[in-house]
Amino acid sequence: MNTFKDKSIVITGAAMGLGLATAKYLAVKNANLTLVDYNEEALGKAAEEILATSPEVKLKTVKADVSKEEDVKRYVAEALNAFGKIDGFYNNAGIEGRQAPLTNYEIDVFKKVVDINLLGVYYGMRYVIPEMQKQGSGRIVNVASVGGIRGVLNQTPYVATKHAVAGMTKNAALEYARDGVYTNAIAPGAILTPMVAEAFKQVNPEDPKAAEAEFAQRNPTKRLGKPEEVASLVAFLLSEDCQYVNGQVIAIDGGESNIYGNA
Repeated sequence: MNTFKDKSIVITGAAMGLGLATAKYLAVKNANLTLVDYNEEALGKAAEEILATSPEVKLKTVKADVSKEEDVKRYVAEALNAFGKIDGFYNNAGIEGRQAPLTNYEIDVFKKVVDINLLGVYYGMRYVIPEMQKQGSGRIVNVASVGGIRGVLNQTPYVATKHAVAGMTKNAALEYARDGVYTNAIAPGAILTPMVAEAFKQVNPEDPKAAEAEFAQRNPTKRLGKPEEVASLVAFLLSEDCQYVNGQVIAIDGGESNIYGNA
């Protein structure tokens, strides 16, 4: 689909990384954007970046914490007030947490990962889907991870929540496709975003670039993914071209998830 003209798209976690890359991609295609993030300063900068390259785009920014149900209700309401409808929902906000073995993981951090990665995604669907049902159409893209289709060492809550996102995606697809609402998820591997860069700092605080290079060598493509590569996949899944893809968890990881084991 070459244009999203008059399409209203909501993006959570829009201030950086995969959310920002997708916002920029859709702005070029004339989407009306509601950008949601808890970091108001970063959100403002993201809006400036988008408007610098796509000055005609209509966008609204909403400071919200996706782990708080009232904040989710508010960003849905503000998107509707601004554009009258929600055609697409990129349910992207999430965190990694920290890296530690299961039995050593800090309970408070574990709960925070669950609140953002699981409840945040659930709240988003809970309040966006009824609006899409009223319209008789809608596209939802949740963000799972390769950690939602296999294990990842030292990331138990992240893996648990991303598996849950994959499961919720499949259930929503079964329950609401009859209303014209299609729900899919993407499962990115190591895409070079600020969150992934921070993970490499945890792996090797003294030389995170060395950790990045070592990780890239395990990938069949011998490189990390680019945010704009993910953005193009998300745009397809949010578009009217996506007519018979529903309930899928689509890996975008250079093929790494096909490797047996973690070695």
